Amino acid sequence: MTYETLLYTVDDRILTITLNRPDRLNAFTGRMADELIDAFDRADADDAIKVVIVTGAGRAFCAGADLESGGDTWGKHSDALAAQSADLRYVGDGGGRVTRRIYDFNKPVIAAINGPAVGIGLTMTLAMDIRLAAAQTKLGFVFAGRGIVPEACSAWFLPRIVGISKALEWCYSARVFRSEEALDAGLVRSLHGPDELLPTARGLAKEFIDNSSAVSIALIRQMMWRMLNAPHPIDAHEIDTAALSELGKSADAREGITAFLQKRPAQFTDRVSSNMPTFFPWWTDRQFRKL
Repeated sequence: MTYETLLYTVDDRILTITLNRPDRLNAFTGRMADELIDAFDRADADDAIKVVIVTGAGRAFCAGADLESGGDTWGKHSDALAAQSADLRYVGDGGGRVTRRIYDFNKPVIAAINGPAVGIGLTMTLAMDIRLAAAQTKLGFVFAGRGIVPEACSAWFLPRIVGISKALEWCYSARVFRSEEALDAGLVRSLHGPDELLPTARGLAKEFIDNSSAVSIALIRQMMWRMLNAPHPIDAHEIDTAALSELGKSADAREGITAFLQKRPAQFTDRVSSNMPTFFPWWTDRQFRKL
C-alpha cells in the first residue's frame, strides 16, 4: 500500500509511524485507518522491527475525526457501517479496527503524543502500551459533546487504564483537559518538552530492544493484555506454565542465562515470525487447557 496519510520510517530497529496530515492537524479518515492497519501488518511481519513509535507531524498528534462533512459526518458514517455487513462485531468502525489490530500486535507500541489529541486521536492510543506526551497538551474524550459515544473499543480500554470513575468523568463531561491531568490519572507515563519527546520515546524503545528477547516480549505483551479480563489467576497460570515449558528450551533462554553468567549483554536470535511457542496464539484455541 502507498501511504498518503502516514510516514513509515525504520531506523535502528525502531519503526516510527507519523500521522501525516499536518494541514488538517492529522485528522483521522477512513484512508488513515486502512493505512495504520497495513502499517501494523507490515511491522508484525518484519523481524527487523522491534518497537513501534506513533507520533504526529506538525503541531498536533491527531485532532480527531475529520469533520469536513459538517453535521452530516456521523449520518454518513452510520450509513457506511450499515452497508458493510450484518455481523458488525467483526467489521465495525475504523477506529475500532485500528485498536483491535494494535491489540493483536506482537511488539511494543509507544505513543509519543506531540500535540493535541482528541476523539479518535486519543482513543487510538489506548491500545498502545505506553503513552508519552508533550507538556500542556490538550486531550479529550469529547464524544458526548458531539452527540455520539467513545469508539475504538474505548469502553474496554479506558477504564482498565485509569479506572471506571475517571473514565466516566472524562467521557460524561466531554471536556478538554491538559496532559498534566492525564499524567496524574495514569493515562500517560511522562511529560516532555517538544525537543525531548521523541528522543525519550526512542530511548525507551532502545531499552526494550537491548535488554530483552523479542519472543519473550511478544508473549509478555499478549499475556498482560489478555489477562486483564481473565476471571481467575489460574488462567494466567496456565499460560505462564506453558510458556516457561517451551521457552525454557529455546535458544534465547540458553543465551540469556549464559550471558548473565558471563556478565555480558545477551545476543538474542529467536524470531517472532518463526520461533513462537506451539500454543501461540492460545486465545484462538478453544481446546487450550492446563499443560
